[in-house]
Amino acid sequence: MIVLDTHVWIWWVTGNDRLTESQKEALREGEQDGIGVSVISCWEVAKLVEIRRLDLDRPIAEWLRLALSLSGVRLLDLTPEIAVASTTLPGDFHRDPADQIIVATARSAGCPLVTSDRQIIAYEHVETIA
Repeated sequence: MIVLDTHVWIWWVTGNDRLTESQKEALREGEQDGIGVSVISCWEVAKLVEIRRLDLDRPIAEWLRLALSLSGVRLLDLTPEIAVASTTLPGDFHRDPADQIIVATARSAGCPLVTSDRQIIAYEHVETIA
């Protein structure tokens, strides 16, 4: 299984050409092995729509239903363990709470995180596919 950062999830669902070849390959494999999406990513997408930083082709609730029904996608809950882990990440990690939760989710699942976020890629305590 892989875990998707929010922007990668959006790019994949919308067919954005920003995905790298390694990310596309991970997604193809993930359709068989599992593609994890943190529940916090649903909130992030909804917030981006609310503040008009993201324009979708359908209402947000419908978009989320569709995006979560794609082949291999599993919604990953925010458990108490992940909530605590997000506040105690080893080393130096930036202060974005959504990123902290997504990184903690990937670490908890023991899965690589598919991301283009340079700060996350530079973070040595989570495996990434960039």
